Amino acid sequence: MRNSIPSELIGALKEAQEVLVFTGAGVSAESGVSTFRDALTGLWARFDPVQLATPEAFLADPALVWGWYEWRRQLLLRAEPNPAHRAIVEMAKKVPQLTVVTQNVDDLHERAGSQDVLHLHGSIFNPRCFDCAQPYVLQQPPMLAQEQAVAPPRCNHCQGLIRPGVVWFGESLPQEPMVAAFAAAEGCDVLLSIGTSGVVQPAAKIPSIALCSGAWVVHINPDPVPSRHPRELSLAGTAGQILPALLASY
Repeated sequence: MRNSIPSELIGALKEAQEVLVFTGAGVSAESGVSTFRDALTGLWARFDPVQLATPEAFLADPALVWGWYEWRRQLLLRAEPNPAHRAIVEMAKKVPQLTVVTQNVDDLHERAGSQDVLHLHGSIFNPRCFDCAQPYVLQQPPMLAQEQAVAPPRCNHCQGLIRPGVVWFGESLPQEPMVAAFAAAEGCDVLLSIGTSGVVQPAAKIPSIALCSGAWVVHINPDPVPSRHPRELSLAGTAGQILPALLASY
C-alpha cells in the first residue's frame, strides 16, 4: 500500500502546517456501524428512516422516534474505533494543527482519542430539549431486548420532551461547527475527505473551499472519485487500509 501513496502527497503532508480530516459514513461503516439507509429489521422494517428523522415525525409519535434512536445509540455503544480512527489520532501528533470535521453522529473519533471534533450533524449521545434546547445528560438504561417504542425523558428545566441531538431532515446544520469547518477548509494545507459521498450540502462545499484556497484535496473511498484539478487526488480503498499506510509514509 505504501508504494501507492503519491510522492507529492507525502511531500505536502510533511510540509503541512494545517490538515483537515473530513469524514463521512464510510469511516463508521468500517466499525460495523450500519449506514442510515441500510435495510431495517424488526419493528423498524415498516419505516423509511427518513420518516423517523424529522421534527414532524417526533411530534407525531415521540416514543417511536425516540425508540428508534435509542436502538441506534445502543448499537453504536457496541462499536469500536477502527484503524482509520486511530490513524487520524496518530496523524495529529505529526502536524502542528489537525482538525477533524465529521458528518457522523457517533462519537467514535472521540473514543479513539481525537480532540475538539466538529460534528456537522450533531451527536446521538448529546440529546437536548425539543422546546428549550437545554442539553440533557443521558442515563444508561438496560439494553433493549428488541426494537421497540420508548417514551422519551422529560426536560429538567421545562418538562419538554427530550429529542435526539442530531440534525433532522429539514433542519439547518449547527452554525458554530459549520463556520469553524469552513474556516478550517480555508486555512488548511491538506484536506483528507474520507468515506463521504460529497453530495450532501452545505457540507459538500468543504473540499471545494479547501481546493480553491490552495490546499491539496485527497478523496479516500472504496470507489475512485473523479479528480478535476492537479491538487486533487483519489486513493481507492478502505480508510482502515489507506490511512495507516499514509501515516507510515511520512
